[in-house]
Amino acid sequence: MPDYTEVTGRITALCEGETDVIACMASIACELNQEFDHYDWVGFYRVTEPQLLKIGPYQGTHGCLTIPFDRGVCGAAAKTGTTQIVADVNSFPGHIACSTTTQSEIVVPVFGPDGQLFGVLDVDSNQPDAFCAEDAEALEAICAAVFGRPGMKP
Repeated sequence: MPDYTEVTGRITALCEGETDVIACMASIACELNQEFDHYDWVGFYRVTEPQLLKIGPYQGTHGCLTIPFDRGVCGAAAKTGTTQIVADVNSFPGHIACSTTTQSEIVVPVFGPDGQLFGVLDVDSNQPDAFCAEDAEALEAICAAVFGRPGMKP
């Protein structure tokens, strides 16, 4: 289990007082990607239309440009508003293979201060079963601390 203490501190310090969502997304993606070797793709998808996600800031190889809420792990997280942990992406019905090397994935819904969903944080790993409940808890806490603050406008 990765230790999120230091990276969480850096992320909250970097984003303190910042109200630009894109700037915070870029900083979070960068910090998480640099911190954990088993994070092979880290990024955000933003809700840009009803039931549609579009790529936001990310670190890694190319990501899918658009994802409907009814497709893939990102769509499932957006549709249900709950974190999705997938140990084997090949066994996930409707998985969207943006990269053939991805083996496992965690996707965290991102909510603004008003409680409205405005995106998802997507982390892919080239290792199978790379994520657990502790990862979900830490990533959810980071997103809530940064994007749930008053003044954040998606």
